[in-house]
Amino acid sequence: MSQQLMNLVEKPYLKASPPEFHVGDTVDVQCRIVEGEKERIQIFNGIVIAHQGRGINETFTVRRIVGNEGVERKYLVHSPGVVDIKVRRRGRVRRAKLYYLRQRIGKARKLRELRIHHKKAAEPAVLATSAV
Repeated sequence: MSQQLMNLVEKPYLKASPPEFHVGDTVDVQCRIVEGEKERIQIFNGIVIAHQGRGINETFTVRRIVGNEGVERKYLVHSPGVVDIKVRRRGRVRRAKLYYLRQRIGKARKLRELRIHHKKAAEPAVLATSAV
């Protein structure tokens, strides 16, 4: 009963279509920054090293290197401050958390790219001519 009540309270605050991304992906997170009266959008790009939580409490951690120093930021997926998340590159990983990247330096920091191949169904006319 209490879980149903929590879902009912949280539902208006959830985004209608949350962005699709996974751990290991290189993403551009567009954040809304308010400075006095002005409002602007700042882009933070990096590798998603963690994704945790569920519902309104769902968060993800993005890590990038700035001036030979590692910078990590945690974001709420359903926050109104997060405008958009764009996936730039898919990473091929075998772990849920990539905290080991904190100790890596140089090229050892890179992840292999996950390439998605879409096989198109061969047309019957093409198959008939190739069989002859």
